[in-house]
Amino acid sequence: MTTRLSLQIERPGFHLHGARGLTDCGLPASSGRTFEMLAPLRWLRRHPLPVRAFFRHSLVLCYALPSDVLAPLLPPGLVLDEHRGFGFVAIAMVQTESLRPTFLPEFLGQDFFLSGYRIFARFKTASGRTLRGLRILRSDTDRRVMAFVGNCLTHYNYRLARVNLRVTAQRLEVEIRTPKAEADLRVVADLSTRPAPLPAGSPFAGVREARLFAGPLPFTFDYEEATHSIVIIEGVRESWKPVPIKVDVQKCTFFDHSAFTGAVPILANAFHVENVPYSWKCGRRQSLL
Repeated sequence: MTTRLSLQIERPGFHLHGARGLTDCGLPASSGRTFEMLAPLRWLRRHPLPVRAFFRHSLVLCYALPSDVLAPLLPPGLVLDEHRGFGFVAIAMVQTESLRPTFLPEFLGQDFFLSGYRIFARFKTASGRTLRGLRILRSDTDRRVMAFVGNCLTHYNYRLARVNLRVTAQRLEVEIRTPKAEADLRVVADLSTRPAPLPAGSPFAGVREARLFAGPLPFTFDYEEATHSIVIIEGVRESWKPVPIKVDVQKCTFFDHSAFTGAVPILANAFHVENVPYSWKCGRRQSLL
């Protein structure tokens, strides 16, 4: 059976968001900028509601780049999660179904496609605990309502894009087209032979080591510039058993931005998971000293 999805939608503009170089990564001047200026409404972007969803397919590519390239893209409070001199960017492509606040019935949930660009990072809490998680640079979606609501309730920087998704028993093909090609992506994943070996040139010694950077990690980090705080969102996953697969990345323009000038991204791993429930707890804020 083959599933096809083809949508065309618009996008908002750009703005700088809390870390050097991020304008070049195509972050939006979303409605959330208004909330940053209105203190009584700022709490809306701190993930105030617990949310659940179902992931029909989740394909994650992990790219290794020199640590000194990625570290400046992190906001205050976060440090790069490094391995052998590299930092890592995960590109997650997720076919999401029935996303809604946990108190709503499933039929009121939203179905949409999401691609997200995240840096692996660490955060040390006030109690001294170190959390591993992801700092989102950019998110693309095929649903206008998801972009609007997502930018009102999160710092995930949702953009509208044109998405083509094709799924068969043997292949998963994803094509994402963005205005001005600032984050175009085209990838074909081979689902017929699993598990697959790591990509040639991967800095990981084996699949077990690569699994530590497979994503998603338990935590996602937001930076609230107005209060100089980190917002921590904890995800809860069930039956999460990602399988290493072979991928053919035919196009990826995100790394063409000037923030990555001179760096050669190395495909370090690629994992696929399907048919899993997922949920997120309410965000919690911690002020930085």
